[in-house]
Amino acid sequence: MSVSEFRAEARAWLEENCPPGARGDGQIPTGSTKIEIENPDVRLWLDRMAERGWTVPTWPTEYGGAGLSTEEFVTLVEEMRRIDARPPLLGMGTSMIGPTLLEMGTDDQKARHLPRIARGEIAWCQGYSEPGAGSDLASLRTRAEDAGDHFVINGQKIWTSGAQFADWMFCLVRTNPDVPKHEGISFVLLTMDQPGVTVKPIKLISGNSPFCETFFDNAIAQKVDLVGELNKGWTVGKRLLQHERSGMSSLVGTRRMEPPGSLESIALDYLGRAPDGRINDPAFRDQVLRHNMNSAAFRLTQRRTVQESEDGSTPGPATSIFKMYGTELQQEKSDLMCRLRGTQGYGWSGDEFDPAAKEWTRTFLSTRAASIYSGSNEIQRNIIAKRVLGLPD
Repeated sequence: MSVSEFRAEARAWLEENCPPGARGDGQIPTGSTKIEIENPDVRLWLDRMAERGWTVPTWPTEYGGAGLSTEEFVTLVEEMRRIDARPPLLGMGTSMIGPTLLEMGTDDQKARHLPRIARGEIAWCQGYSEPGAGSDLASLRTRAEDAGDHFVINGQKIWTSGAQFADWMFCLVRTNPDVPKHEGISFVLLTMDQPGVTVKPIKLISGNSPFCETFFDNAIAQKVDLVGELNKGWTVGKRLLQHERSGMSSLVGTRRMEPPGSLESIALDYLGRAPDGRINDPAFRDQVLRHNMNSAAFRLTQRRTVQESEDGSTPGPATSIFKMYGTELQQEKSDLMCRLRGTQGYGWSGDEFDPAAKEWTRTFLSTRAASIYSGSNEIQRNIIAKRVLGLPD
């Protein structure tokens, strides 16, 4: 089938099968069994897209995908955006552990975990950072002791995004303390619903608790859920981060995770419209224009990178560029959204502040952390310098 034929088929199917409640802003399922899908249209959309294989369009059909080519995937995203359809499923399952298992997992691991991810039946969280191992992640101390057919895990993780809603965790653990730190780490999968796992949400200045502390007290990870070789988990962990930072999942877009409203509409509402129809403030008009141009250039770069990647696979160290620059754009937008409102821009509570403005205040505060988590922007610059540009240490 040609791309034009695929576009026509996808357009017709989406028009007929995407219900009204799955268009525009609103809930996007993560697969968590602990979060109720409130709108029946959202549930219907997830089920229809999963049956089609379009929750994970580029995955092989035997694991719940549709086996689309990169060009077909990009076309599908364009057609979804054309009708303002929300992604049917987002989360660490589709963007991080799923692609990693496809590349580095065993046949058994793929068969057990990937179809459940594709159907939206399971949500995942990431066990990487620890109180004493953040930027220097390889210094992690959470131990996994060999107990025959399973590992017994003791220790603590921190900044575990969405742990309170996750069903499973992918986790870096120390399995050999007597070798150089990068060489004694293993990558394991474990269920969150077991007596040895305790989760405590961390309340942030934004008022939300997206991150958690996670404690392991003789928690169990089965040997069949060791990904990669024993003591070679650092390689698996690094590759997963490249999937996280890649342009593949980013093409679907993160706009839906923000409060509604565009920079232009907020600027016109609060600053007024000049006689020529433009934003009635030259300085802010220039800032909005530059942000939108940079955002458009960033999206086009992501798309080009995905299209040029071999067989739609995730690029390597260059993905650090996406994380670093995407974070800066995210922070810039939330800052502009608040400043455009003037004295209404930083309201926290009270009827005198618009509800949308208060929501953006919380978003502004939340995005301050974006340049730290998932590998700080300073770390990304080091990766770009060494692995992309080839500069000396």
